[in-house]
Amino acid sequence: MSCLFIAQITIHDQAEYNTYLAGFDDVFDQYKGEVLAVDNQVSILEGNWPYSRTVVMRFPDKKEALNWYRSAAYQKLAVHRWQAATSNIILVEAEE
Repeated sequence: MSCLFIAQITIHDQAEYNTYLAGFDDVFDQYKGEVLAVDNQVSILEGNWPYSRTVVMRFPDKKEALNWYRSAAYQKLAVHRWQAATSNIILVEAEE
């Protein structure tokens, strides 16, 4: 069952976030993930969405998503995101 990684991000240091982005593909490409959407100005249909960036990625399964997220290379890179932004991140198993 495929797994979706969904991140709601509020960036407060764009330069530091750019450092994160500069290394992202090198780490992400080692795993079987696919970036489905990145949007800095979502269209709000209901409620509030106070985030400056929304990211949706798909992995073949939850195990592969966690392998990427927990990898030493990603954790080292994620320090830049943690310094540059606050995030809400979830994994959702998708129905086939």
